[in-house]
Amino acid sequence: MSDYVIYSVNGPVVKVTGGRGLAMMDMVYAGEQQLIGEVVSVDGDMTTVQVYEDTTGLAPGQPVTPTGAPMALLLGPGLLGNIFDGIGRPLRDLEAASGAFLGRGINIPALDLERTWDSEIFVHEGDTVTPGTLYASCQETPAITHRCLVPAGVSGKVVRAVPNGSYTVEAVLVEVEDDRGQVHQLKLASRCPIRGARPMGRRLPVSKPLITGQRIIDTLFPIGKGGAAAIPGPFGAGKTMTQHQLAKWSDADIIVYLGCGERGNEMTQALEEFSELKDPRTGLPLMNRTILLANTSNMPVAAREASVYTGMTIAEYYRDMGYHVALMADSTSRWAEALREISGRLEEMPAEEGFPAYLASRLAEFYERAGYVETLEGKEGFVTVIGAVSPQGGDFSEPVTQNTKRFIRCFWALDRSLAYARHFPSIHWMNSYSEYSAELRPWYAQNVSPDFDKCRQRIANLLREESQLMEIVKLIGSDILPEDQKLTIEIARVIRLGFLQQNAYHAVDTYVPLTKQLKMMECILRLYDKAKEGVERAIPLSQYLATGVFDALVKMKYEVPNDDLSKFDDYNAQIDQAVEQVNQANS
Repeated sequence: MSDYVIYSVNGPVVKVTGGRGLAMMDMVYAGEQQLIGEVVSVDGDMTTVQVYEDTTGLAPGQPVTPTGAPMALLLGPGLLGNIFDGIGRPLRDLEAASGAFLGRGINIPALDLERTWDSEIFVHEGDTVTPGTLYASCQETPAITHRCLVPAGVSGKVVRAVPNGSYTVEAVLVEVEDDRGQVHQLKLASRCPIRGARPMGRRLPVSKPLITGQRIIDTLFPIGKGGAAAIPGPFGAGKTMTQHQLAKWSDADIIVYLGCGERGNEMTQALEEFSELKDPRTGLPLMNRTILLANTSNMPVAAREASVYTGMTIAEYYRDMGYHVALMADSTSRWAEALREISGRLEEMPAEEGFPAYLASRLAEFYERAGYVETLEGKEGFVTVIGAVSPQGGDFSEPVTQNTKRFIRCFWALDRSLAYARHFPSIHWMNSYSEYSAELRPWYAQNVSPDFDKCRQRIANLLREESQLMEIVKLIGSDILPEDQKLTIEIARVIRLGFLQQNAYHAVDTYVPLTKQLKMMECILRLYDKAKEGVERAIPLSQYLATGVFDALVKMKYEVPNDDLSKFDDYNAQIDQAVEQVNQANS
């Protein structure tokens, strides 16, 4: 009989009595079904446990079994290509154990304990190792080599090392004796607590962009590798679709996609799409470098709160191997709602809109784990975090959006009117911003063109001018505007429809390399400059519009292949010819 027994049950919050042996953040098993839980409060003889499974059937008097360790994940080869629930249990194995409806009290490790991996051992008996030393590796997928590193806090002399061979994740590969005579066993897999950030060498400045192939992001509102961004927007504005595009096309080595409180059909769609897609870099299935975590809206709310830490811990694990990881969290609003519900169960004092007073600090804990770092091994790795926010009614003044803006430097604001007009991505160019643009300017100048930033700024200025002019047009119409302002409106239309709008389902337009993005901007600005010269000589704008060259530029995103940019020469010649034809007719 356990010394700890359940005193009361209030949804996922369980009060436990029986002594003072339980510590904060300890993992426990609650009830006769051994439901997984975590200690969240200790007050004398009364302990509060947050249970991550459905608590139906729990009753006062049932035992609670402590583990004496914090909530932790078993991390090792086998994570890639898999799909897990919010606390790191593989859903395929859960389905095999319980059927289509997931059972409770099934404690399945994240990794296959029976599978063997062909491993190469890099240390030998007598070697001295320190935190970050590579001691073993195996080929996890054709694209990713799994690198096992000595964890923080372990150093000393190797007293035993196995030869190269095929081993399970729990086989002891290396034994290290430290200065105090304690022997540490190193395996392919290791357990890591999820609540705290993993150790690293030092943070590095953000200096490289995460290339996504989405024009409005890469050009106007770039995000740096190791940065943090938010995608807020109302229902139906395209948050999930935008994140799917980023997961498919961004130049990160590994994608961790976290479905936090989303509908089950959205996670099903993500799983099916990712399984069918080919990685554009390797030609192999995209799932070979993707990890999915699904905590859908019908799963226990407490596990939703833990799911963001589960995803972040996995991302940091691969970062420490020197990989570049992008974490997509969809959505942090559902996570905040889980915090609110649990806070209410704990009878804590509510703050704005019922959210707990510590909402801001929890968001900070999550986003600050993003970063470009030097690992303990001395390699470079990053975790880029892109979190979707779902404000009710599209109100960006609500607490989750406002607090998120305090801790991110890239804000992609989705707009309902753009989505209803079928303009995708529906990122509004006037409400969005990126603070990484200045830091990334040298990279664009060196790797794309010195003119890239100048073109970007001119495009942004034209869009800003159009927004101001449209306020006048709404009041008095466009007919009384001077010709140069009419030209600004027309060229902004070309920018919006031909450059910012992007078709995720078009073979050519779904992903656009930076060189093509630059060529598109140069074509649009070329037309603007040449037409502006004519307008300043009192040539009516309508004559330039009649040539059809404006509409032709709207369609160039579909006409120019990504691997053959020579057709831009034809567009430049078409612009020159059309403008010259109008100029001659007015000479």
